[in-house]
Amino acid sequence: MSAFRYRTTALAATTTAVLALALTACGGDSGAGTRAEGPASKSAHSAAKSAQGTVAKDDAPAGEDGAAEGGAAAKTPVTAKGGATGSASTPLCTTEDVRISAATQDGPPYTHLVLTAKNTSGHRCEMKGFPQIQFLESHKQNIPSVARSRPEAPVVLDAGAPAYALVKLSDGGADEDVEPVTAFAVWLQGGDGQATVRAPGAEGVAVDPATYRTGYWTYELRNGADDF
Repeated sequence: MSAFRYRTTALAATTTAVLALALTACGGDSGAGTRAEGPASKSAHSAAKSAQGTVAKDDAPAGEDGAAEGGAAAKTPVTAKGGATGSASTPLCTTEDVRISAATQDGPPYTHLVLTAKNTSGHRCEMKGFPQIQFLESHKQNIPSVARSRPEAPVVLDAGAPAYALVKLSDGGADEDVEPVTAFAVWLQGGDGQATVRAPGAEGVAVDPATYRTGYWTYELRNGADDF
C-alpha cells in the first residue's frame, strides 16, 4: 500500500508539472502574439498617415499657368507635336494647329479686335494663356495682358472648335498717338511658329502703343472679365 501511494503521488506530481509547463507555453504564445501585432499596427497606422498625406498633396490647388506671368505648371509636361508641351493627355496648340483671324468689335471708333483661333489640326489641343502679339516694328515687345480675363480652367479645343481673345487697340480718342497696322504677328504660348494675321479693313487698324492690351484665350467673350 505504501509503495502504491508513492507511485500515485509521483504520477500526480509529474502530471502537475506537465500541466504547468503547458500553461507557461500557452502564456508565452499569447504574449508573443500580442507583441507581433504591435509593429503591424504601427505599420498600418503609418501607411494610413502616408496615404492621407498623399491625398492632401494631390488635392492642393495647382499653380497658375502663363509663362509670361511666372505661373507654375500644375502637371509635369510631356513633349507633343512641334515641341509644344501640355498636360499628359492634351498637347498645346501650335500655330500649325490653328487658323487665327481678326475682326473689329463694334465701332466706329474701332478700339478693339477679336482674335479667333480655330483648331484645324484634327486633334484636341490646349490654348495656353494669352496670344503674344507684336503690332509694330517700332515696338518689338509683346503687348501687355489683362490678368482679370484669365479663365478659371484651361481652354482645350476639340477639332474644329474656336477660342477667342479680345485685344484693345486704342482709347479711340482724336488726340491719341496712333500708328496704322495692316498685319501683325501672333505667337502661342508654349507652341512653335509665328502666325501673320491680317488686320480687318482696307486701311487696317489704328494702334496706340500706350494703351494696347490683350486678353486671355477663352471659349467665348465674357461680360466683365473681357471688358477693358
